[in-house]
Amino acid sequence: MLAFVHDTGFDDLPAEVVAFAQRCVLDLVGVAAAGRTTTLSSIIGNHAARHFRSGESGGSGESGGSGESGAAHLLFDGRAVSPLGAAMANGMTIDAIDAHDGHNLTKGHTGCHQFPALLALSESEDQLDPKEFLAALVVGYEVATRAGIALHATAADYHTSGAWGAVGTAALGARVLGLDHQQTFEAMGIAEYHGPRSQMMRAIDFPTMVKDGSGWGAMAGVSAAYLAADGFTGAPAILLNDSAVDHLWADLGEHWIIFDQYFKPHPVCRWAQPAVEAALSLRRTNDLTAADVERVEISTFHEAARLATWCPQTTEEAQYSMPFPVAAAVVAGRLGAAEVTGAALHDAEVLRLAEGTRIIEDAAHDQAFPARRFARVRLVLRDGRTVTSEDTEPRGDANGPLMLEMDEIRSKFHALADPVLGAERATAIEDAIDGLTEAGSLTPLLGLLHAPV
Repeated sequence: MLAFVHDTGFDDLPAEVVAFAQRCVLDLVGVAAAGRTTTLSSIIGNHAARHFRSGESGGSGESGGSGESGAAHLLFDGRAVSPLGAAMANGMTIDAIDAHDGHNLTKGHTGCHQFPALLALSESEDQLDPKEFLAALVVGYEVATRAGIALHATAADYHTSGAWGAVGTAALGARVLGLDHQQTFEAMGIAEYHGPRSQMMRAIDFPTMVKDGSGWGAMAGVSAAYLAADGFTGAPAILLNDSAVDHLWADLGEHWIIFDQYFKPHPVCRWAQPAVEAALSLRRTNDLTAADVERVEISTFHEAARLATWCPQTTEEAQYSMPFPVAAAVVAGRLGAAEVTGAALHDAEVLRLAEGTRIIEDAAHDQAFPARRFARVRLVLRDGRTVTSEDTEPRGDANGPLMLEMDEIRSKFHALADPVLGAERATAIEDAIDGLTEAGSLTPLLGLLHAPV
């Protein structure tokens, strides 16, 4: 595994893996642009600027010491902070709008810590080769996703993504800093030990800005790499060394688990999206409007049934709700960022439907989770009729009939980024990401990502 972290180069990657990594970057950047408009992003950006100030010199030191890292920048903000601060704040900015990629078996998200951590490390350490960036990002996805599956298999608690994301970002840090295998082993052990083993269902039952622990995991992993470079030691990472999870690491470089990532069509918790899709389908196929609907009934799995905020007061509560986004989808005929932020939280017709929504736990749906997520929606109409969906899964899986084609990923990117950045800048970012394999440096893309909105 350590050889995979350090020795996997761009030329070792199949072309379709590289293209998929570029797809992940485009999707994450669009989500970050939308996230930049949130109160969460503003608070964490100010916090990073005050308390994670940047060093004055870049590059890593010699003889195993990390020296003083250079600056990294806040996305769509421009302020220079330390790489730890940038990884944390940019990770939380992406996580502020719940529309980023994820993985079913990790029950969480990969890119929202790997991408901002690698971006911060690459900039602060002046490692700006685009092909190396893409290769390192793929390595981060491969390590972090397997670590997430391993942690769920070996831990009794249901933890946030930052718990295992930290291990992946430590691997990225070790690669960028040029650590040896022993230092990398220590870095991943430090990251596993210090990663945020926070309880995910607390964030479901009481939605706030802590969300999925992603920014904290990114920061913990970057910190672990710098600590290991200075000789700090860590307990051996169970996720890498427990024989019970050996099979998860046996096919590194052969099975590309990055292909198992899903992409969200809607900016709400993945668990709510089967019901959103079912409601949108019923609305479309029966030519309904919200005025036709008396109430909504949703059958789904236990974890999704816990998304039980009926009348959210914040965007975090709206994103970790099921009644509200389903109601918003019935009213608007779509579900984008505009439907779960700002004035939309007080829409009277949405609140009418949300308040009347009934959620029912379904045993068959429970059995299918987490590999598959199902919901069934029944709309009770004002004329006395009822219409009921099939058992419905969320769109966006990386493979099969529910996957999002690249055209839809691009449309989603522009829907999120254009209102914040303007169409011209968003298109320039899209072109820069598309051209990474031919670019000579990350610098042009970084300029587009860092300039304030």
